[in-house]
Parts: sequence; structure tokens; C-alpha cells
Amino acid sequence: MIFIIIPLVISCLFLGAHFLRSANPIVSVLCLLMPFLLLIKKRWILYIIQIFTYIGGGIWLNTTIFLIRKRITMGLPWHKPVIILGAVAVFTVFSGVLFNLKVVKEKYPTNSHNK
Repeated sequence: MIFIIIPLVISCLFLGAHFLRSANPIVSVLCLLMPFLLLIKKRWILYIIQIFTYIGGGIWLNTTIFLIRKRITMGLPWHKPVIILGAVAVFTVFSGVLFNLKVVKEKYPTNSHNK
């Protein structure tokens, strides 16, 4: 289970740093607190985590497009940042996809009658 949680924590750290750099400390703190939701052993938490990571991947793609446009306008190379931010976007989405695994769903019951 720890190998499923570690990518989420890394993704949350990256997103937290992104929002902190964007002068948005409240959202940054919310990103850093997101993994703690896993302490609530309910299935709906997994959905929240997944939605968060998918939106996070979209944020990274949006940032990538913004950076490409800016660097092209400035006449700067843009290929390396695209590769780096694209990899971060894929990693962020992947960290959410991991919560579809059976081993995770078994630990987060759909109702109070399951263990």
C-alpha cells in the first residue's frame, strides 16, 4: 500500500510547490493536506483523491501550454520544459489511477458493513 501512497504524496508536493510559486498559499496547503484524507477509510475518499489527481494533471498540462507559448514568444527553446512538465502531468494522473487497484479498494469499503 505504501508504494501506492508515495506517488500521491509526491504529486501533492509538486502541486503544492506549484501553487506556492504562484502565490497561492491556501491552495498549496490544501494540496499538502490531501494525502491525509486517506486516513478516512471510506470509498468516496478514493474518488476525491482521483478527481484531485486528474485535475492536477490538467493543471500541469495548462501550465505546459502557457509555458510553451511564453517561451516561443521570447524565442527560447521549449522542448525540455514540455518533456519535464508532460512527465509530471502523466505522473500526477498515474498517481490517481493507482487508487483503482483492487488492493486499495479492499481497504476502503463502500459502506459501513464492509471491512
